[in-house]
Amino acid sequence: MSLYPLIRPFIFRIDAESAHRATVTALRLKPAGGRPAPDPRLAVNLAGIAFPNPVGLAAGFDKDAQVPDAMLSLGFGFVEVGTLTPFPQPGNPRPRLFRLREDRAVINRMGFNNGGQAAALERLLKRRHRPGIVGVNIGANKDTADRIADYARGVTVMKDVADYLTVNISSPNTPGLRALQSRAALDELLAGVMEARGQARPPVFLKVAPDLEPADIDDIAAVAADRKIDALIVANTTIGRPPLKSALRGETGGLSGAPLRDLALQRLRDFRKATGGAIPLIAAGGIASASDAYARIRAGASLVQLYSALVYEGPGLARRIVRDLPELMARDGFSRIEQAIGQD
Repeated sequence: MSLYPLIRPFIFRIDAESAHRATVTALRLKPAGGRPAPDPRLAVNLAGIAFPNPVGLAAGFDKDAQVPDAMLSLGFGFVEVGTLTPFPQPGNPRPRLFRLREDRAVINRMGFNNGGQAAALERLLKRRHRPGIVGVNIGANKDTADRIADYARGVTVMKDVADYLTVNISSPNTPGLRALQSRAALDELLAGVMEARGQARPPVFLKVAPDLEPADIDDIAAVAADRKIDALIVANTTIGRPPLKSALRGETGGLSGAPLRDLALQRLRDFRKATGGAIPLIAAGGIASASDAYARIRAGASLVQLYSALVYEGPGLARRIVRDLPELMARDGFSRIEQAIGQD
């Protein structure tokens, strides 16, 4: 039985950002633990990477690459650090992170707060020969005069320490960033990114927003195919507001957690249709159980990522999902998780 439900009320007495910082500090001090033995039924091969299981930690939790190995020890099949910008930036004024307890949701307007790529690079260089898949999520500085140059710089700096790179153009908290999802701007951006990468490694993933019209989805899918993007991450937080109970529902920022589940699942289906299954998909948004993860896999996701659900479900969530997925697979007659991808 998890102790987290017993201690969660005490954690929730602390403001959300302070609690998160305390959690990262505790993980940094935590002795290195062993990792769960991989279940071969859950192995997924994507973009030439052998993922031991499909459950990943989304970017945003470990912004500065301080605790990737600690998170891998919690059962995640892979960890994505960042978003990292070329230069340090404080992000938006506090408060900027809010728990919507009644909705099992989070609103954030962090604004790519991070210590910059140089500091993270040092940490990642120290762990580069350790086992475990660590991706790096890159973004542009808020005050940059050339966003494409910022992304290209991020690729150049981080490509030798990243198992994969994620180009994040989907945060709603950096003014104008989502405009890079338009067809012409995205094509120019990805051309710069792929030129900076050079040869075929590491793979490049593109993270998109859920707040897209059908024409936007078709354009993104077409450009991603033309520029040979290795996978799409669908989706980041939403600026939309479905019916919410919390008094904090009016806070500005991106909404994540349980209320994002249906929208994120629909966008996954939309991208599966738009790409014809030709580009691997990674699902994020509203995933809080093995059933949620399995539904995304059946809808076309090769991998899934989570973050906000940890606030409500606790640090054992990844292990529970990994434990429970084989039962769902067996129910449907699958001996390997890859057989379930896109079955719906």
